Amino acid sequence: METKEYLISQLNEIEKWEKDQKSVFFWEKIGRIPFMILDKITPKFIHDKIGVILDELSKYVNAGGQYLVSVPSTLTRMSKELSIQELTEVEMVKQLSLEQMDRVSNGFIASRKQFAKVQGATTGFGGMFTIAIDIPILLGLTLKTLQEIAISYGYDPNDQMERVFIIKCLQFTSADIVGKKAILEELTNIEGKKAFSQIEGWREVFYTYRDNMGWKKLFQMIPIAGLIFGAYVNKQAIEDVGEAGRMLYKKRRIMERLHDLK
Repeated sequence: METKEYLISQLNEIEKWEKDQKSVFFWEKIGRIPFMILDKITPKFIHDKIGVILDELSKYVNAGGQYLVSVPSTLTRMSKELSIQELTEVEMVKQLSLEQMDRVSNGFIASRKQFAKVQGATTGFGGMFTIAIDIPILLGLTLKTLQEIAISYGYDPNDQMERVFIIKCLQFTSADIVGKKAILEELTNIEGKKAFSQIEGWREVFYTYRDNMGWKKLFQMIPIAGLIFGAYVNKQAIEDVGEAGRMLYKKRRIMERLHDLK
C-alpha cells in the first residue's frame, strides 16, 4: 500500500509532535486551583450528580455502556465520506490508505468540535450551576470522538483493550511532562499488557481532566458571558483530544504496517 519510506516519514512527523507535547504551561500547573474554590461553592446535589456520572463512565472501561459508539453506523459514515463500497466490519478499515484514514478521522473530529461548541455555549449560558453538568457531558463527547478515531484507523472500541487505550489517550491530553512520557511508554507496550487497573485508572483520568479544565472553565461560571467561554473551551478540548487520538492511533497503524513490511 504505502512505501516504507513514506511510512517512516509519517512516523517521524508523529514523533516530532510527541516531543512538542512534552511541555507544560504555567496555567496548566495551576489548573487545580479554580476547582478547589468551585468545590466549596457548588451545591451538594451537583456534586452528587457528578459522582453518579463518574460511576457510569467507570462502567465504560469494563463494558462500554451508554458511551460506546455504534460501529456499524460509524463504518457507514466512513463509506459515504470516502465514496467507497460499504465497510461492514472494522477489519476492512485496515485495508484503507493512511490518507483515507486521516480524512475520515479529521471529519469525525470536525463534527464533534462543532457539537461541543454548541453544547458549551448552551451550558455556559447558565453559569455556575450548568458548568458542573457541562464537564461530564464534555467527557462523554471526548470518549465518542476517540472511539470514532479508533475505528478510522481500524481498531474496534468494542474490544476492552481498545477502551483502555482510549482512556490513556484521554489522560495524555491532561498530563504534565513526566505523565506524558510515562503514558507514551505505556501506549508503546500496550499490546503486551493484559490490562491496566481500569476503574482506578478511569477515576484518575476523570479527576486529572477535570482539574486541568478548571482554569479554562472558571470564566464559564459567569452567566451569559459563559456562553462565549463555554463554546470556545469545549471546541478546543475536542480539538486537543482529537489531535492526540489521531496521532497515537495513526502511530499504531504505521508501526503495524512497518512490521508487516519486514
